[in-house]
Amino acid sequence: MQIRDLPYPDPGVADARSGPRLLLWLGRNQLGGQLKSLFWGLLHHAGVAGLPVGAGLAVQAVIDRSGARLAFAGGLIALVGAAIAVGDTMLHRAAITNWITAASRVQQLLARKTAELGSALTRRVAAGEVVAVSTGDVEKIGWFVEALSRFLASVIAIVLICVGLVLYLPSLGMLVALGVPVLALAVLPLLPRATQRADVQREKAGKATELASDTVAGLRVLRGIGGEELFLSRYRAASQEVREAAVRSARMWSLISAIQVLLPGVLLITVVWHGAQLALDGRIGAGALVTFYSSVTLLLFPLHHVEEIAMAYSFSRPSAKRAARVLSLERTAFEDERGGLDDARPVGDLYDPATGLLVPSGLLTAVVCGDPDVAGRLAERLGGHAAEEEKSPSVLLGGVALDDLPLESARASVLVQDKDPVLLSGTLTELLDVPASGAVDPEKALAAAQCGDVLDALAQASVDGSGDPMGSRITERGRSLSGGQRQRLALARSLVTDPEVLVLDEPTSAVDSHTEARIAQSVKALRAGRTTVVFASSPLLLDHADRVVFIRAGEVAAVGLHCELIRNDPGYRAVVTRETEEEGPTGPEHLTGPERPTDGQHPAEQEQLMSPAALRAPEEIEESA
Repeated sequence: MQIRDLPYPDPGVADARSGPRLLLWLGRNQLGGQLKSLFWGLLHHAGVAGLPVGAGLAVQAVIDRSGARLAFAGGLIALVGAAIAVGDTMLHRAAITNWITAASRVQQLLARKTAELGSALTRRVAAGEVVAVSTGDVEKIGWFVEALSRFLASVIAIVLICVGLVLYLPSLGMLVALGVPVLALAVLPLLPRATQRADVQREKAGKATELASDTVAGLRVLRGIGGEELFLSRYRAASQEVREAAVRSARMWSLISAIQVLLPGVLLITVVWHGAQLALDGRIGAGALVTFYSSVTLLLFPLHHVEEIAMAYSFSRPSAKRAARVLSLERTAFEDERGGLDDARPVGDLYDPATGLLVPSGLLTAVVCGDPDVAGRLAERLGGHAAEEEKSPSVLLGGVALDDLPLESARASVLVQDKDPVLLSGTLTELLDVPASGAVDPEKALAAAQCGDVLDALAQASVDGSGDPMGSRITERGRSLSGGQRQRLALARSLVTDPEVLVLDEPTSAVDSHTEARIAQSVKALRAGRTTVVFASSPLLLDHADRVVFIRAGEVAAVGLHCELIRNDPGYRAVVTRETEEEGPTGPEHLTGPERPTDGQHPAEQEQLMSPAALRAPEEIEESA
């Protein structure tokens, strides 16, 4: 595999049982690249090992005044120099190829797993961890994979050089042969602690980055409540923790570097001193001493690869462990092989056996839950995104269990928009370019979601000056828009999809009352004949629903129209009007004091007290830009 051939047609199925197994699987799948790197590494080290021989022969030829041997030594040095140049160049090329292809393979595997799990991924693994694995961790994994072949070439070169030195001059050769393993293993006991400190630094840096990102994202809100200094002080404290962790990590790595300089220096001094004694005694010639000195000096180069592989493994092992954890996750629903149904999309009523919720086909059904978390989990279950720990039976669509449907059919039949939808960066045209039935065009969807002011804002912000809002770019996560504008664009995107069943979780929680009323009316008209489920507690939405279902303690407690339930069900009324059940009904006949209408009050004014707009909570208005 070459870099120009990326991405892989099929990255394969990773061995994600553990981090080391994942590293071994990656290395085994790049056997061809590893062998290339090994070959060029051996050529490079052979050239490096040949330099001391050539230098020793040249020195001895000068002493003996032999022109022929000097010419031979010069030719040998030129030959090994060419071997070093070619070997080093091709080794670097092969190593970088192994690094990038290994990292790309892991990234493709992670992307495939992310697409397979969908929203279930972030319920099992933090989104920040997924990002860290797919960015920084894949580089460390690729580093170990490419360093493995260079390490093997270095080990072979070290063994051959030590054997050659022992055969050439046993007294000095044995000294070198005994000292090299000590140099190679000296820093290994320090690596786990150094790696641990580096992990602590990275963890603290990640938290500081997350805090900074959250602060920037909510800067307008912080300014509104005067909380800038509070969050700034928190970031200062987090930043100081990162600095202290970085200093502790740097101290350990500086100690390792000092040892890597000290011990080879001690070995080199020992060899020179002992060799000089042998040369003074006449037991070896000057050329032999130069050969040994040069060999020991150049032997330190392959030793760095031994130390590097230890560092690479120390860093890549926790990275591979995190990657293996993500890759080992499996879907718990919608497995294609679980069901024997074809790709036909079922139609009919939507029924949840766990709560008894029945959503009739073709109607707008509003669901009211006292607990927002319960509402969120129920919305996910209606879309087939049940959490792994949930053992509830599958939701039925037209009498067919969603778990028995192929994944594509289930996703196309039921679409869930959660309460915090994400807008990807790009133009408005790209945002609305989603798989759809074609029955609802973007203009109708934008109109139903009351996006007129959003289109005006995008038209004014158009870079090319054309004034076309469809070509204007939306920043990452729609940060340049208000919360209500983001929410309405997400609603328009869901309406364009036009699924058989559309589940909306608090789709208008960030818009003002007048806009919410128009959205409720428009969505009901646009979705006529289609099944729509809205999780909400706003009377403005509930008043437009064909059917309202009240969920209490995880089960259906009441079903009816909004006006009926608010009159007859104290629990429902407590959730919708934000009152306690002990406070009793909120009708005009139960009001006292200044809130009670006088006998001469106009009936329209009395009716206004019970209108949906009057029941709307202040916290549901659209956040200001």
